[in-house]
Order: sequence, then C-alpha cells, then structure tokens
Amino acid sequence: MDPFIALADPIRRDLLRTLASGPARVVDLAARHPISRPAVSKHLRVLTEAGLATVEDRGRERHYALARPGLAPVRTLLDELAGRRPPIPESAFDALELEVRRTVHDRRAGTDAAPGTASSQEESA
Repeated sequence: MDPFIALADPIRRDLLRTLASGPARVVDLAARHPISRPAVSKHLRVLTEAGLATVEDRGRERHYALARPGLAPVRTLLDELAGRRPPIPESAFDALELEVRRTVHDRRAGTDAAPGTASSQEESA
C-alpha cells in the first residue's frame, strides 16, 4: 500500500505520532482514541501494509512500532518540495577523485611529450 494513502487519515497520523515515542500495545493505542479497538486494529493494519509500522506478537498481545524506513518516500517528496537536494553519495566523490587523477596524469604525460619542451629536446640530443 502507498504510504501517502495511509497517511491521509488523521487517526493513522496520530497513531504514528504515538509510535514515534516507542512501541505500544493495541489496547494502549485504542485507549487514546474515541473509536473501538477493532477500528484501531484496522488502522494499524493499514499502517503495517504501507510499511510505516511493524507488529510483533508477544503472547496474546500485539505490539506495534514505527517503521522509520517506510517514511523514506515521504521524506524524499518533502525534501524535493522544499528544494533540498539529497546528500551526495560517497561513490560520487570516489569517481571524481579518479577523474582528477586521470586528468593530472594525462596532462603530465602530454607536457613531457610535447615538442619543444625540455624533455623532448633532451631525448632528441
């Protein structure tokens, strides 16, 4: 399920706010809302299917927690709308370093072999 659809409901957003402070049981989450426990369970199932929450069975109780990686598409959109660029990956710097070294090497090789330079005059003598 699309995380944006899951976030469209104010109760689900509130459940995520609660889960952001730590895992919680269904009964505790239901106590904070004026809806039935089965209704809260349905909202939690939607959040789980959207990858925004995880569930763990502990005996007869179900404990839900915020799944922060599921928020990545939302964060990406908000960063895009705010005009922020994603951080530059380390591999891009590695590629840049390689290109700089190659350019320096090519320039040195070109200077040493250029006609009229000290190196080429010594070789012809």
